[in-house]
Amino acid sequence: MSMNEDNAMNWVKENVQAFLPDTNIRGIAVGNEVLGGSDEELITALLGAVKNVYSVISKLKLKDLIEVSTPHSQAVFANSFPPSSCIFKESVVPYMKPLLEFFAQTGAPFYINTYPFLSYKSDPGNIDLNYALFQPNSGIYDEKTKLHYDNMFDAEIDACYAALEASGFGKMDVYVSETGWASKGDADEAGATAQNARIYNHNLRKRLAKKKGTPFRPKITVKAYIFALFNEDQKPGEGSERNFGLFKADGSISYNIGFTGLKSSSAPSSLSSLKDIRARGYSSTPYAMVLTTCVVVLLLVLIS
Repeated sequence: MSMNEDNAMNWVKENVQAFLPDTNIRGIAVGNEVLGGSDEELITALLGAVKNVYSVISKLKLKDLIEVSTPHSQAVFANSFPPSSCIFKESVVPYMKPLLEFFAQTGAPFYINTYPFLSYKSDPGNIDLNYALFQPNSGIYDEKTKLHYDNMFDAEIDACYAALEASGFGKMDVYVSETGWASKGDADEAGATAQNARIYNHNLRKRLAKKKGTPFRPKITVKAYIFALFNEDQKPGEGSERNFGLFKADGSISYNIGFTGLKSSSAPSSLSSLKDIRARGYSSTPYAMVLTTCVVVLLLVLIS
């Protein structure tokens, strides 16, 4: 896609345009956490792929409907604590700056995958679990900005704003492309429990419903997508990687945060569960939200 716009055109026609307007596709994520990785071929291909996909979306007259961006991981930052000190890694800047310049032109936000779960798991001795779960806690204080944070989610978003401001892109919005909490994990994965996952996503849902900003950007409403809709039960890696879903692989509920329509007991099959959802209708706000999230977050583009 980076080298040939025709490849981008074919992909968009096959995977996006063919499903409109029945499927509410709101955005295309070109790659995922590319600049935080070590694959030089993907890193150098990213900008060209983004530009070609955007060009195709424009030619198909879809740019007012579908946003084109790319999500980043925390690995693009040299540091993120306290939030005001966050800057991009020197090695990332040569690739990040032209990408940000392009997104500034198209009006796309900066997308970040933020996981307080991963931060807590890596240092449970020094991170307050309540701070990671939006529960009552003493929080942290940023001396430079004189701002207080009572949850890690807001702090990590404001760290992105600080890095963007330091790079000359202080007017760019930050959206969360992925966030969630594992309901199960390996023995050494601290905090990976169904109770913590329920608390995190329930409190996240309440926090987003307030439609408020962060301490550093109080007027910009925080927007986020929950990862993930279903457990990826065949995904390799640590046990937590297979247990981020609001629903299990068979369609039953992993834990209850207020979404209704599926019983929490074992479902006959994922197919029958999806038929059950369709029979009940998609009109309820919770299902509309979750199904749209699935579409937006998982619509990833291969750029090699």
